[in-house]
Amino acid sequence: MDRFIRTRKLLGEERFKLLQSRTVTVVGLGAVGGYALEGLVRAGIRRLRIIDHDTIQPSNINRQLLALETTLGRPKAEVAKERILAINSECQVEALQIFAGEETLEQILSPRPDLLIDAIDSLNPKTQLLHGAYLSKIPVISSMGAALRTDPTMIRTGDLFETSNCPLAKHLRKRLRNRGVGEGIACVYSLEQVDFNYELPADDAGVVGEAPPFADRGRKRNVLGSLPTVTGIFGLTIANQAIMRLSQP
Repeated sequence: MDRFIRTRKLLGEERFKLLQSRTVTVVGLGAVGGYALEGLVRAGIRRLRIIDHDTIQPSNINRQLLALETTLGRPKAEVAKERILAINSECQVEALQIFAGEETLEQILSPRPDLLIDAIDSLNPKTQLLHGAYLSKIPVISSMGAALRTDPTMIRTGDLFETSNCPLAKHLRKRLRNRGVGEGIACVYSLEQVDFNYELPADDAGVVGEAPPFADRGRKRNVLGSLPTVTGIFGLTIANQAIMRLSQP
C-alpha cells in the first residue's frame, strides 16, 4: 500500500507529483519547526534542507517533537534527519548544524529552495534570514510568536505587515522596514494579546543557564512559558500552508 495514498487522493496525482518535486528549507527545528517538518514529510515532501545549531535540552521536552529522554544532548538537526528518514527513507535530506545569521545566509539559501520556512524564535537572526530571503526573492512562511499563548482559536495566517497583537511581529516589521523590506512575507501568528516587550530576546528553545553549542551568540535570553498544543498547531498550520502552496502548478 502506498504510504501517501491519502495525500494522493486529496491532491490528485498531478499536484502530488508537483509537491514531491519541490525543495523546502526549514530553519529552526524546535517547538514550531519540528511540527512543521513532521507535517511536510508525512504529506510526501522529500527534498529538504534542515537547519538548527542547537542541541536537545531537558526543557525542550514539554513541547518539542524531537525532544525525548533518549535524544537529550544530541544535535536537533541530526535527530530530525533520522526521524525524516524513519518516516520516508527516500527523502533527500541535508542537515546543517549551523547558526542562522548574516555569515551563513549564502549556505542556507543556496541553492535556492522553492520555499523557506522560518521557525527561528530570536529576533536578530530572524530579521537577517527574512531580509536575505526577500533580497533573493525566495517565498517564505514565517512563524511569529507562539509562546505565552493559550488559545488556539486565535491563530491566524496572513502577511507579516498586516498582523496585530504580536510583539515579535511588531519588532520584526520595524527592523525589516529599516532594511527596505515590504509586504509579501506570509506568516502564522496569534491575535491573542500578551504582555511582552522584547527587552530581552525571546527564547522558546532553551533555558537560561543551559549551554548548548553557540550559546555565546547574542545576549542573555528570556525564557517564555509555552504549551505543546499551541506551538504544535503553529507548526502544523505552517506545514498545511506550505503543502497547499507547493502543490499548485
